[in-house]
Amino acid sequence: MATLHKQILIEAPCADVWDAVRDVGALHTRLVPGFVVDTQLERDAAGKDVVARRVTFGNGVTLREPILSLDDERLRLAWTAEGGNTTHYNAVLEVVAEGSATRVRWTSDFLPDEAGAVLSAMQDQGLATMRKTLEARR
Repeated sequence: MATLHKQILIEAPCADVWDAVRDVGALHTRLVPGFVVDTQLERDAAGKDVVARRVTFGNGVTLREPILSLDDERLRLAWTAEGGNTTHYNAVLEVVAEGSATRVRWTSDFLPDEAGAVLSAMQDQGLATMRKTLEARR
């Protein structure tokens, strides 16, 4: 199983970055507009908790992403992805205050290993879009 570790420094307060990250249904408007063009939420049977999101990327690919953990104490979001070119995908996005800025760390584990080049480029694009979006809102 392959793993990618990417991180970026965003010149925005940690609370603002986390608020956008934890808004799992607003990828396309608050976090990575253009990189993601639509996000639809799936809720549990009671209609209360979000269990997954359906994400449409700018390249036209649509994936279902079950939400594994949304941890406001650790500023950590974990999800998996179903569909696309992987047989397994699991990711964690962590937000860490670094002075007046914020460090965002995105780690993903996936199969097959050969998907690494495409996933690496997508992570780079996603993080760059996140930086541009959140720094523009300061």
